[in-house]
Amino acid sequence: MHVPFLRNTQNNVVLRNKIDEIRLLFRKDRESYLCFYRILGFYPHDIRVYEQALLHKSTSLRSEKGRPINNERLEFLGDAILDAIVADIVYQHFDGKREGFLTNTRSKIVQRETLNKLAVEIGLDKLIKSAARSSSHNSYMYGNAFEAFIGAIYIDRGYKRCKAFVEEKIITPYIDLDKLSRKEVNFKSKLIEWSQKNKVEVSFELIEQFLDKESNPVFQTEVLVERVSAGTGAGYSKKESQQNAAQMALKKIKSNPDFLASIEEAKALLNAVAEEEIPVVAEATQEEQPREEIERDGSIEEEIKEIPDKEETSSILTETNPHSPALNN
Repeated sequence: MHVPFLRNTQNNVVLRNKIDEIRLLFRKDRESYLCFYRILGFYPHDIRVYEQALLHKSTSLRSEKGRPINNERLEFLGDAILDAIVADIVYQHFDGKREGFLTNTRSKIVQRETLNKLAVEIGLDKLIKSAARSSSHNSYMYGNAFEAFIGAIYIDRGYKRCKAFVEEKIITPYIDLDKLSRKEVNFKSKLIEWSQKNKVEVSFELIEQFLDKESNPVFQTEVLVERVSAGTGAGYSKKESQQNAAQMALKKIKSNPDFLASIEEAKALLNAVAEEEIPVVAEATQEEQPREEIERDGSIEEEIKEIPDKEETSSILTETNPHSPALNN
C-alpha cells in the first residue's frame, strides 16, 4: 500500500523539478536558482526568502519602510521548526527510549556547534552575506544561518518538504544517530566556562525530589546566574537534572537579550551591596574592640553570664544553618 504511494510522490517531485528546470531557462537569475538547487535538491519557488535567510544583521540593510532586512526572524522560525523535525526523527528512530534520552539526543543535533559544522558541510558558509567575519564574537553566524535556511524552506515549501530535506540532505549523509546518542555533551561545563569568561556567578540548587509513575526517583534542579533563575531541569539523577537545567540556561543566554540584561543588573546590584557592607564591617570592628577590652576587665561571673546555655546554642545553630543546598561547581 505504501510503496505505490511513495513512488507516486517521488515521481511528482521529479516532474515538478523538471517543470521548474524548464522555467529556469527563461530566468536571468538562473545561477542563483542552480546554486540553491545543489543544496536543496529542488528549485526554490520564492528565491528571495532563501537569500534573506543568508543575510546577516551586520549588513544593516533596511526596507523602504525602514525595517531591518536580515535573517533574524527566519532564524526564530527555523529554530522551532528544526526542533520539531529533529524531535520527530529521533522519536521514530529510538523506539521505546525515555524522554530524557530523546531530549539529550535532539539537543546534540540542534546545538550551535553541530549546526555550525552542518552549515559548512552543505556550503551555506560561502553564501552568507555579512559585514563581519565569523569570529568568537559572532561564532554562531553559520548555525544561525542554517536555522534561518530551515525557516525559508518551511515558508517556501511547507513542513513535509522541510522534513525531507533534513532527513535526506542532513541526517543521512552527515549524522550517525546511534553514535551521536552515545556522545557525552557536558552542558554544565559549557555554562561554567561561559560564567568564568564573563565573570558571573553560577550555582545549581536541588529544588525538588519526587517519584514518577513507576516509583523511580526524579530530581529537579534550578540553575541561578547571579542569583537570577536561568532555568530548571529534571532527570533520574542529580547530574542529569543539572545538565538539563544548564542546557536550558545556555539556550536562554543565547536567545534572550532581556535575560542577559537582568543578569548584568543583578551583578551590579550585588557588587554595590558588597561595596557598601565593607566599610560598615570595618567601623563595627573598630568600635567593638575597646568594648571587648572593657568587658575583659569585668568579673568572671559577668563573662559566664554572656555564654549561651545549651538551648540557646541549639537555637543559634538552627538559625544560622538554613539548610540551603550547597553550590555545585
